[in-house]
Amino acid sequence: MNWRLGSTSIATRLFWSSALACIVVLTFAGLVLSALYRQTAEAALDDQLGVYLRALVADITAPRDDQLADPGQMGEPQFELPLSGWYWQITRLDVEPPQIRSSRSLFASRLPRLSDTQVESAQAEPAPGDAEQNIRRRGEVMGPEKKPLRMLERIIDAGDQGRYLVQVAATTQSVDGQVGQFELDLGVTFLALALLLVAAMALQARYGLRPLRSLRRDVIAVRRGQAENIAGVFPLEIAPLADELNLLIAANREIVERARIQVGNLAHALKTPLSVIVNETDGDDSGLARKIGEQAELMRGQLSFHLDRARAASRAGAIGASADPSPALAALARAFAKIYPAIDLAVDCPENVSFLGERQDFDDMAGNLIDNACKWARSEVRVLVEIPPMGARDRAFFCATIDDDGPGLTVAQRAEALRRGRRLDESKPGSGLGLSIVADLASAYGGRLELGDSPLGGLRATLVLPAALQQ
Repeated sequence: MNWRLGSTSIATRLFWSSALACIVVLTFAGLVLSALYRQTAEAALDDQLGVYLRALVADITAPRDDQLADPGQMGEPQFELPLSGWYWQITRLDVEPPQIRSSRSLFASRLPRLSDTQVESAQAEPAPGDAEQNIRRRGEVMGPEKKPLRMLERIIDAGDQGRYLVQVAATTQSVDGQVGQFELDLGVTFLALALLLVAAMALQARYGLRPLRSLRRDVIAVRRGQAENIAGVFPLEIAPLADELNLLIAANREIVERARIQVGNLAHALKTPLSVIVNETDGDDSGLARKIGEQAELMRGQLSFHLDRARAASRAGAIGASADPSPALAALARAFAKIYPAIDLAVDCPENVSFLGERQDFDDMAGNLIDNACKWARSEVRVLVEIPPMGARDRAFFCATIDDDGPGLTVAQRAEALRRGRRLDESKPGSGLGLSIVADLASAYGGRLELGDSPLGGLRATLVLPAALQQ
C-alpha cells in the first residue's frame, strides 16, 4: 500500500496527533499519580507503625518498680492474631543471649533486622554528649510465610534498664490493595477521560476545518461553472487565500477575454483583404486569377480553422464557464426545422446537465453535428443527451448522441472525415472543417468526438463533454 503521512488529510493528522498526545499525557499523569498515591499510602502506614513504635519505646523507658510491664497492650487486635501480618518485637541487646519478646501474632517466628539487610539509617546517631543513642531505620523485609513486610526499627539505650532493639512491622498487602484499587479506578477514569477528549478533539478538528471544507466547495463550484467566484465569510487565516483565488479567477477571465479580442482583431484584419482578393478574381477567367482565387479560398479556410481553434482553446481554459445544453439544443432544433423542413428532428435532453464550457462553443459543436446529420439524413434525425455512470473517474461527463438515417460512413471514411479540410462528397455544401473543428473543440475541453453506426441506419456522432450535475 502506497501510504505516506503527507498524503493524509489535515483533519486526520490533527486527530491522530492530538489523540497520541492525549494518550502520552494521560499515561504519564497516571504513572505519576499512582507513584504519589503509593508513596502517600506507605507514608500513612509508616506513621501508623511509628505510633506503635513510640508506644513500645514509652513502655520500655518508663520507670517500673520491679520489672517491665508487658509493652504489647496497644489496643490493636491484629497483634494478637497468629500470623496476622502485624507484628512487634523487642530485643535486649546488652545481654547474652539477647532477650526477645514479641507479639502473639509472630507465633514462633522472629523478625529479621533491617541492619542485616543493608538498609540505611533513617536518622543517624546523635552527636556526643546526647543522653540517648537513637538509631531509626525503615524498609521492607520478608516476614513469616515469606510475605513482604513494611518495618520500622529503633535502637533505644535505656541506661540501667538496658539497650533495646524495638521493631514494628505490618504487611504491605493493604497498601498493595489500596494502590491496586486506586490504579483500577484511575485507569477507568482516565479511559473515560481519554474517550471524551478524543471525541472533543474530533469535534474540534471538524469544527475548526469547516472553513476549509467551505472553501473547497466554493472552488469546486467555480470550477464546475456553478459560481463565478468564491463567496462567503472566512476566518482571518483563510480569508487572504480566498481573496487571492478570486483575483486569480478574475485574472484568468481577463486573459481569456483579451485573447478573444486579439483573435477577433486578427480575424477581421486578415479576412477583409482575403475577401477583396477573392472578389477581384471572381470576374477574371485567366489562369493566374483562378490560381490566386483558389489559394485565397484555401487561406480563408485555414484562417477560419486556426482562429476557431485558438478561440476554442482560450475559452476552454476559462475558469467558471458553464452552459445549459437543454435550451441550446431546443434553439438549434427550431432553427434547423426551418432550414430542413423535410427532416423529422427530435431532441431529448435532461435538465440536470450543465456543460463546463462556453455556450457558444456548445452551440458550434452541436450545431455542426446536427447540421451534418440533417444534410445527409433521408427523413429522421434523433438527438439524445444522457449521463453515463461516472465510476471511479474524477470528472463527470455527458454524452450528446446525434443519429441520422442517411447512408452512413465506413470505418475508413469516418477516420477520413475527421481530417481537417477533407470532404467525402463535393455535392453537399461546406468547407470540410465542421467535424475537425468539433473534434478539436471537444478535445480542448477534455472531451472527444466519436463516429459510429446509428440504429437508424446512418451515422452516429457521439460528443462526450465535461459536465456537472446540477443540484
